Amino acid sequence: MRTNSTSPRISLRDIAKRLGVSHVTVSLALRDNPRISLTMREKVKAVAEEMSYRPDPMLAALAHYRKDKKETPVTASLAWINAWPEAEILRHHREFDLYWEGAEQAAQKAGYRLEEFRQQGEITPRRLDQILSSRGINGLLLPPHTYPPDWTGFPWEKYSVVKFGRSLQDPAAHVVTSNQVGNTLLAYRKIRERGYERIGFVTDEQRAMESSTMFMAGYLFAQREHGMQENIPILDVKAHCLHTCLPEIHAWIEQHALDAVITDLPGIPQLLPETHPPERLGIAVTSILDGHADAGIDQNPREVGRVAFQVLNSLIHDGAKGIPAIPHELLVSGLWADGKSLPDRRQQG
Repeated sequence: MRTNSTSPRISLRDIAKRLGVSHVTVSLALRDNPRISLTMREKVKAVAEEMSYRPDPMLAALAHYRKDKKETPVTASLAWINAWPEAEILRHHREFDLYWEGAEQAAQKAGYRLEEFRQQGEITPRRLDQILSSRGINGLLLPPHTYPPDWTGFPWEKYSVVKFGRSLQDPAAHVVTSNQVGNTLLAYRKIRERGYERIGFVTDEQRAMESSTMFMAGYLFAQREHGMQENIPILDVKAHCLHTCLPEIHAWIEQHALDAVITDLPGIPQLLPETHPPERLGIAVTSILDGHADAGIDQNPREVGRVAFQVLNSLIHDGAKGIPAIPHELLVSGLWADGKSLPDRRQQG
């Protein structure tokens, strides 16, 4: 049965009457609440579609307002999947810990509980699915991973999934991450504004093939934006043995007469000041939380976490599960932070 624009709006009570259930059951089913059986949820959605039901935006806004005005009881759980070989190290990264905090706070406000599940040792992907299913969990957040986990046999089609960052190629789910290109462009502009002219970028050769690609792209765009007559080449080093790379790093700095460096390697700000103090070489990092320097980019990781939950929540409400045909990527912009590692040269002389 199809309605035209002059037909009365189909309500939850109309659907409930057709099915012989309460309007509360219909409401919960349309929001994929695990308190309603999967069979009933599918039946309600089918009838809602048949009757051309569409939520009333004014009522939805009123419900959201009322919900915001009171404490929301926790009704269901979401899973944060940690498949790191050494699970406790994941949240030692301050960026990733704030992903968790932002997502957890937003989830709690919406009536969910965010729980960490670790896939290690005897916890195979199939066993993980059994655990999640037994808990009635249908929403997953996947934090960044330094090594690709073995997901063989995991039924993604049963879950709504959102990833943090681009480190995980599999599954090809929706992504929420920091705007790495925009953040690096911002850093470059701010460094120039502070009186620096010869700005280089140094990264790890492995990162150059993986997670740092967007930072590097932002740096290259920045050079073009500022019309650099001589493009300074990006330096790739081995992050696990920076001390042995020192001669190469020093030669690169001297060859290109650098007065500032942007880096995503925590070891660089710890190492270079020994030979290149801040008054000689300014240093900025792509993450002031994990980069061991106080000048650079605040990637707003708590906001990244909050937005990731919002995306996941919308997928759950829409009943969107599995690997999407067209994955979406949502970028969260960062902020510039001044610091002692990059003195303002405009104030000198």
